[in-house]
Amino acid sequence: MVAHDTVAVERRPAPSPAPAPRSWRGRDAWTPWLYLAPALVVLAALLGYPIYQLGLISLFRYTQAQVSGGEPTAFRGLGNYADVFADDRFWQVLLATVVFAAACVVSTLAVGCALAVLLTRARALPRLALMLAALGAWATPAVTGSTVWLFLFDPDFGPVNRVLGLGDHSWTYGRYSAFLLVLLEVVWCSFPFVMVTVYAGIRAVPAEVLEAAALDGASPWRIWRSVLAPMLRPILVVVTIQSVIWDFKVFTQIYVMTNGGGIAGQNLVLNVYAYQEAFASSQYGLGAAIGVVMLLILLAVTLAYLRLLRRQGEEL
Repeated sequence: MVAHDTVAVERRPAPSPAPAPRSWRGRDAWTPWLYLAPALVVLAALLGYPIYQLGLISLFRYTQAQVSGGEPTAFRGLGNYADVFADDRFWQVLLATVVFAAACVVSTLAVGCALAVLLTRARALPRLALMLAALGAWATPAVTGSTVWLFLFDPDFGPVNRVLGLGDHSWTYGRYSAFLLVLLEVVWCSFPFVMVTVYAGIRAVPAEVLEAAALDGASPWRIWRSVLAPMLRPILVVVTIQSVIWDFKVFTQIYVMTNGGGIAGQNLVLNVYAYQEAFASSQYGLGAAIGVVMLLILLAVTLAYLRLLRRQGEEL
């Protein structure tokens, strides 16, 4: 009888802990925002005001005459946006920008991730040499890197044509070869960020997980696809979004390597197109409208990508 009572007592569920007071839960919810407040204030000052000015200028007729004070500023509302969307050239440049940016993003992620995996397998000295070379490419200013790549592929003095036996072939004359040349330079200066970030994520993965996958007979590609990539998905989200933003608004490489957009504007992207409209044609309102459209496109792509990942159940 005593033993029966003891068993009954042991099977009783443990009392649930008392819920935290609402005041403490509210304070915990606001704590992260308090830590982020200084950075948010700085970002609002550095980004918010320029974006406000960009949107404001896009609503006015703002040309060199208004800048010099020769004519009053005229409010156009959405007139600049109507002119931009009615221009067939804008849609051609937008399509070229999307395709070019997508190719740059895919190439950058592929090269960066492949080299990150290579770093985990290399010895200390080769790993250090590769890291230093990559960081050197990352730290090189865009103008300097573009000039160096132009020299390497120069039809008269460049070593690439001599090694490949192409004679005086001009890489910047054709539309697709010029885009390819710019793509190589963009990938060269962008992959170190992906490589270093992904390499840091791989080093954080427990070694036992990778060893277990290797013992099960998984190939390096299968280990990356089935083990590393799912575990590194939050990091891959960050580097993908960063690459989309950087590559969609490429300016310096296109402007320097194709001499302002190529022959008859065949290598224009939106950033260079906006620059030409704003400064070459002195249509600052139109240039600002194109800049706002670029900003909205990047926001839409980023939010759509994050929403897709959330639908797949990813924690971001």
